[in-house]
Amino acid sequence: MVVENAGTTARNLDATREWLERNLNSTAVIETERFSFFYGKEQALRDVSLSIPLDGVTAIMGPSGCGKSTLLRAFNRMNELYPNTRSEGTVRFLGQDLLKADPVAVRRHIGMVFQRPNPFPKSIFDNVAYGPRVHGNRNRAELRDIVEESLRRAALWDEVKDNLKKSAFSLSGGQQQRLCIARSLAVRPSVLLMDEPCSALDPKATDRIEATTRELAKELTVVIVTHNLQQAGRLSDHVAVLLAEGVLAEFGPTKTVFEHPCNEQVADYLCGRFG
Repeated sequence: MVVENAGTTARNLDATREWLERNLNSTAVIETERFSFFYGKEQALRDVSLSIPLDGVTAIMGPSGCGKSTLLRAFNRMNELYPNTRSEGTVRFLGQDLLKADPVAVRRHIGMVFQRPNPFPKSIFDNVAYGPRVHGNRNRAELRDIVEESLRRAALWDEVKDNLKKSAFSLSGGQQQRLCIARSLAVRPSVLLMDEPCSALDPKATDRIEATTRELAKELTVVIVTHNLQQAGRLSDHVAVLLAEGVLAEFGPTKTVFEHPCNEQVADYLCGRFG
């Protein structure tokens, strides 16, 4: 499949950039075109069109219930795990229609970290090795290397390297969230989706997750949902603002949107007058 070939080529930002320049007229990694999503009769997203750029961190913001998490989950087909849902429009990854691709292959190349840490009831090592094993890797030496590399990239290796056989539940909340990041990185995705990854963490753990996210953005594309305006301002390079009824009100460089919003409702939201 195209997704598989693109994902193999897109192991790092330089390779992804080269692939995009060779195959597409756009530098967008993920694009939506007039994308709408429904939970039964309830419409959560309405005609959303945007392009997620290759470089840096893109934040999705907006008041509660505006469809932020729904949009994020659309990028790797997680919404389809909910009953009685349907979508309209197009979502593309590296030029391919994601809605027609194998969802397992999609999630191999577009990983996701959820709002609350959700480690498996396994050891730290087995949590990170889980994905590679599912995809057929049984080589012990290779798995050890993958686990170490992933934990290092998630800024967790130095804290757990002597306790890899311990239960993941022995870790603190912030460590568990970084473990979940490492688990996603173990299958070497091109994109990492993060759904309010700091909402259940204390300020110190939040600082670690934000620092880790900035480092990861040097290697892959990161898309994060956050309800925290300050976090979006200091962490993201681009920002998408959704408003009521799942309408995309504004999208652009974070500094531009924050300092010179074009939409009056976005200006009110950023000033805290609603949301």
